[in-house]
Amino acid sequence: MSAVTVARAQGLFNLVGGGWPLVHLRTFERVFGPKTDVWLQRTTAGLLATTGWSLLRTGPAPESLGQARRAGIGSAVTLLAVDLVYVPLGRIRPTYLLDAAMQAGWLAAWWRYGRPWCGQSGGKPRGGARSAPRPR
Repeated sequence: MSAVTVARAQGLFNLVGGGWPLVHLRTFERVFGPKTDVWLQRTTAGLLATTGWSLLRTGPAPESLGQARRAGIGSAVTLLAVDLVYVPLGRIRPTYLLDAAMQAGWLAAWWRYGRPWCGQSGGKPRGGARSAPRPR
């Protein structure tokens, strides 16, 4: 697995998760509970879908991977925090703990495969690789 794969998988997950309440609010609320502020739910869904689309378009260039890593980790931390704070308070349904597990999984995947030194093999650079000596 590579960082590009993590970004694109999380992108698909976020695009589907954000698109669901935009396309069919009634079924979304059946699973995750009714919301009082529909405008806020749609705004959040739109932002999540946008983040998902951006992650889906991640390329192998270092700049692209860096942006994807920041967006992926940032969205996962935010959603995980919301899930873990508001489920115990009774503000959102316990089904959001399924989402919390997924967000924790994305964080683990980014930690494993999305670190700057990770290449296709997902490992740290070898100790034998050295940079060219500096000119004097």
